[in-house]
Amino acid sequence: MRRLIRHAVIGAAAATAIVVLSPDVQAYLKLGASVGNSVVGIDWVGRTINYRVTSRDASGVTAAQLQTAIAQSFEEWSRPENVQLSTSFAGFTTLEPDVRDGQNVLGFQSRPDLDHTLGSTSFQTSASTGALISADIFLNTTFQWSVASGGQASRFDVVSIMTHEIGHLLGLGHSALGETTSSGGGRSVTGKRAVMFPIAYGPGSIEDRTIEADDIAGITDIYGGSAADNDLGSIGGRVTLNGTGVFGAHITAINITTGEMVSGFSLSNAGDFAIGALKPGVYLVRAEPLDDADIDGFFDDDAPVNLNFRVTYFTKQVAVPAGGSSGSIEIKVRAK
Repeated sequence: MRRLIRHAVIGAAAATAIVVLSPDVQAYLKLGASVGNSVVGIDWVGRTINYRVTSRDASGVTAAQLQTAIAQSFEEWSRPENVQLSTSFAGFTTLEPDVRDGQNVLGFQSRPDLDHTLGSTSFQTSASTGALISADIFLNTTFQWSVASGGQASRFDVVSIMTHEIGHLLGLGHSALGETTSSGGGRSVTGKRAVMFPIAYGPGSIEDRTIEADDIAGITDIYGGSAADNDLGSIGGRVTLNGTGVFGAHITAINITTGEMVSGFSLSNAGDFAIGALKPGVYLVRAEPLDDADIDGFFDDDAPVNLNFRVTYFTKQVAVPAGGSSGSIEIKVRAK
């Protein structure tokens, strides 16, 4: 028996996502499938991703150009040192990129019913084991698209949005490293530090063609293997409020030398968190509530996310060694 799971969408003015959390992997929001009382992570470790591209053009972008953009996005996610990904283009197809066919299909699709959705990634998994069977991505031709090298005003960049969606296909959930402002009944991005932030830059931008430190840490944490374990380190601990664990706190580690930011979440009722695949160095660590974000862009609707606390920095700088952990720290937050 197979089942279809739609895990993430990215919107022009608003975005939502259903993210199933793996309690065994605390570093980032990773996608997974529930099997009984456990969660099985979605990834392609040790497997080649054979994908097909729907032979449908969009206004201004051919299917062949889309395929070139997809290859560029896969290459970008393969760029970080130690990341081991294998992909293969299996040809063009008439299959739709959102059906239960057991194939990995990426392509354009007209979805005027999703008027804030630029693209979406869905998965087929085994209902009995949770094992990943296939994944599909569509870009919504309700919007205008471009593959121009420098971007094109009034059109969204195929490579940028496909890079975000391929991040989901590879198993990553959303990052909260970004700032937005209210705009036209939704929200627009004023700045972000991760391709996996759930809201896209506006038309003409090509900013999200390049993954950032947070994205690199996330993809390395899944596909880096033993080499990454030896070269990189981690920070772990708890977020507590009056001695009680805080679920859903957004934790950010800031490298004081490079300014790079890598984030995670406290994903247990005890407030436990871990941020892995960090470059060795000294970090500031901050906990903050997701009180200026759409919670359903990161967690299931019924997740017990605590928003009633103040932004808090850990009292000391934290040293991260290569191949090891900083040791457990406790960030004691205060109620608002």
